[in-house]
Amino acid sequence: MIIQDTIVALATPSGSGAIAILRLSGLDAITIAAEVFRSSSNKDIRLVKSHTIHLGNIVENHKIFDQVLLSVFKGPNSYTGENVIEISCHGSVYIQQQIIQLLLRKGCRMAKPGEFTLRAFLNGKLDLSQAEAVADLIASDNEASHQVAMQQMRGGFSNEIAKLREELLNFASLIELELDFAEEDVEFADRTQFKELLDRIVFVLKRLIDSFSVGNVIKNGIPVAIVGEPNVGKSTLLNVLLNEERAIVSDIAGTTRDTIEDELVINGIGFRFIDTAGIRETKDIVESIGIKKTFEKITQAQVVIYLVDSYQLINDSEQLSRLKIEIAKIKEQFPLKPLIVLANKADKLDDAQKESVLKEIENTHLLSAKENSGVEELKEQLLSFVNTGALRNNETIITNTRHYDSLLKALEEVQKVQFGIQSGVSADLMAIDIRQALYYFGEITGQVTNDELLGNIFANFCIGK
Repeated sequence: MIIQDTIVALATPSGSGAIAILRLSGLDAITIAAEVFRSSSNKDIRLVKSHTIHLGNIVENHKIFDQVLLSVFKGPNSYTGENVIEISCHGSVYIQQQIIQLLLRKGCRMAKPGEFTLRAFLNGKLDLSQAEAVADLIASDNEASHQVAMQQMRGGFSNEIAKLREELLNFASLIELELDFAEEDVEFADRTQFKELLDRIVFVLKRLIDSFSVGNVIKNGIPVAIVGEPNVGKSTLLNVLLNEERAIVSDIAGTTRDTIEDELVINGIGFRFIDTAGIRETKDIVESIGIKKTFEKITQAQVVIYLVDSYQLINDSEQLSRLKIEIAKIKEQFPLKPLIVLANKADKLDDAQKESVLKEIENTHLLSAKENSGVEELKEQLLSFVNTGALRNNETIITNTRHYDSLLKALEEVQKVQFGIQSGVSADLMAIDIRQALYYFGEITGQVTNDELLGNIFANFCIGK
């Protein structure tokens, strides 16, 4: 894919602000910018050094559009590997539009989503996994997702894959050489070393594949469903966790008739809390729909918080029996989901009553959402469900579904090669599986691509990046 034209886009968010940055990239970026820029010190920006900034005006004929700072980056030492110009202008939407329209008249075209990063990939400034990490970095909204994106953008993941691919490629070339001398029955590839390499590759692939469950959680947040009977304080708990009046709170049972979602970052990890309609028998059609959605949200959630009214438990034995049945149902229906049982309104109980509640329902934790008591302990328990050890150890974590799929396919092919060695399969058959494994490794880093794949990846970027 050879790209000759020059693109332009707004690199900062659209709308008014203190400043806006317009980015140009392409062979003629500096030449086009020179046509519309008049330096305050009468410099010709076509002759200035790379990585320099210049004060001046954007003009057309004798009309001045704005006073700007213009940055010059000469290829190949730029983000895209091409000539790049960045114009920092005042943040008026009118000024932005006028300058972009002027640059379009001078020969630029509007950039497509992700086209600057696509050019960086095509010009060898980034591999494909690093380019995808740019989008993840832009989208990161908590410390953990930012850390993972930065680690991947620095090449931690791609370096690991590239090293494995290179070692496998070396052995593949020896296997291919054996095919050229098939009639002489010689082995150029040491089978013992090859087995050791395959074992190491399988170990690394399994570790990376296993990291996806953590990485996906870090990237998208952990969905936590808050469930329970009506009027036990689910909405109050959500409001306390988020520190705002997000959900309507009233003494009327069934106030929450639909699910309410919001996100909270705890120690750098995102949690998406879902306040659901109270679970009870009802003839109200709208409330029934809300209760149905509650069970759908439990299915989607990774953690379930079951909230009970501790004061009711003490004074109503039927209520207690019904709650035990409901909790047992959830445990039976969702055996693999962590379930936190919280006895709310503990501020109404004395010490003896608190002890009684804790004995009645196994693994119950006392809470007073109204008094903000026990909330910090709840946050600590939620964090305990997340494996943050990999983050602390700066290990490679997979967050991209495409990478996960390619790793699974590569593992399958490598395991076929392992089986082939153990079974004494001929070199020509093993070579087929090795080539396929190399193909899937190449898909991750971009050594194997096609226009459709690149289109799907970069279409999800913002324009200007």
